[in-house]
Amino acid sequence: MPWSNTGNGGGWKPGNPGPWGQGPSSSPPDLEEMLSRFQQRLKQWLPGGGLGSRGLIALVLIGVLVWGLSGFYTVGPNEVGLNKIFGAYTGRTDPGLNYNWPYPFGSVIKLPVTNRKATNIGFTVRGNGQQQIDVPEESLMLTGDENIADVKFVVIWQIDPVKPENYAFNVANQEDTVKAVAESAMREVVGRSQIQKILTAGRKSIEPAVQDLIQKVLNDYKAGVLVLQVQLQSVNPPEQVIAAFRDVTAAQQDQDRLRNEAEAYANRVVPEARGKAAAIIQEAEGYRLQTVAEAQGQAARFSQVYDQYKNAPGVTRERIYIETMERVLGGADKVIVDQAAGNGVVPYLPLPQLTAPANNGSRK
Repeated sequence: MPWSNTGNGGGWKPGNPGPWGQGPSSSPPDLEEMLSRFQQRLKQWLPGGGLGSRGLIALVLIGVLVWGLSGFYTVGPNEVGLNKIFGAYTGRTDPGLNYNWPYPFGSVIKLPVTNRKATNIGFTVRGNGQQQIDVPEESLMLTGDENIADVKFVVIWQIDPVKPENYAFNVANQEDTVKAVAESAMREVVGRSQIQKILTAGRKSIEPAVQDLIQKVLNDYKAGVLVLQVQLQSVNPPEQVIAAFRDVTAAQQDQDRLRNEAEAYANRVVPEARGKAAAIIQEAEGYRLQTVAEAQGQAARFSQVYDQYKNAPGVTRERIYIETMERVLGGADKVIVDQAAGNGVVPYLPLPQLTAPANNGSRK
């Protein structure tokens, strides 16, 4: 060895020769001298003391071995390896130690298939998420009733672990593609919806509809992207008209309240009116049935009397006369004079005066 590593700590110390046999104050080493020394040592190692045919073959074999071993590579637990030979895709590899042809014949693309990515549409985040900057050219969208909505949302996605090769080879600028498709899908869904539904209960149906549409378009592109979730961050009218929009919303709420009150009143009054109408109809039906029954009874009674009259006309006439007089004179004040009583009754009597005291007494 040109220098010894003696001394405490094993390092170089002042006064000891340096690595090239010179002290620290000597000039820098000569490159030619270094090469000559390397050649001398190489001759000592090689058989015959020179670079013969066997030495060249040994060097070539060592180089080929080192080059072949460079084809081993490791795939992480969250990754998938895509092997390429002469630029053509040949297959994928699982996590662990794998092998592919070394450079320049082969290459490997490693994709983190389990990592989730978030794409913001309508806003950007800066300063470690502390500052949010609006992007109105992405967030302003036209609704189905020709209103403008300011929609900000986030798309959470990952590389499809089933088809990672599609992600690597079919689409360039994958993140920009996901962002463009997501913005287009949201505009389509918002364009089919009413502004009031978007601002209220309709938000729950927008997220799954947009997610399904994004996934469908990306599948048509064979982009190798799996959409996990769409999250609406905010849905508001434009800032310039938000005050007027709140007034419109309040008016619509009043309208809904009054409509509900009117419907409640109608639900209370209409059944009562229908009940009264049904009662009147039932009473009329009962009166009709009663009247018809009485008329039929009287007709049947008259038929029976007529049948009896045909059998005994004299008796029937007398009976009818007696019954009629009974009904006529039954409730009237009357004095009956029997002419067959003889002369016991004077020819003239003030009959009304005789009955007057009785009437006055009954009135008292």
